[in-house]
Amino acid sequence: MADLQKLEQFDKKLKMNADTIGNLLVEWFHALTLFFIGAAIVWSGVSTFVDMAMKGHHSIEDILLLFIYLELLAMIGIYFKTNHMPVRYLIYVAITGLTRMLIGHISIHHVPDAGILYITGAILILALTTLVLRYGSSKYPYADLTGETHKK
Repeated sequence: MADLQKLEQFDKKLKMNADTIGNLLVEWFHALTLFFIGAAIVWSGVSTFVDMAMKGHHSIEDILLLFIYLELLAMIGIYFKTNHMPVRYLIYVAITGLTRMLIGHISIHHVPDAGILYITGAILILALTTLVLRYGSSKYPYADLTGETHKK
């Protein structure tokens, strides 16, 4: 009977250690992956900037692309600081991307058409989504595993 209890205790310790090591490996992999994504974003931003410098001029689309890179880097930085991925930053990236698309559409076609309405409608929907998310997070803050409440 005592041997069975020792075996069960050993089994619990083994599972606890395996869980600890597994969680640590997942955290390391997550951080390493985010680091590489951040490095790729920096590389893309530098490449875009160098391309602008080589052309000798820039467009508003180029500048908005740099803002997209900046927002993505901010998202990664916030995740490293808070361990939470802010969804509204993805919406900001989408709004900036759609704005970039809208400017490109207008500069190519030079004629108001339904495409402009679709893109601006999508921007409006995303802006309203951000408003709802901000209101919801201030009105109904979430509680983490420790029971501490947070507002996003």
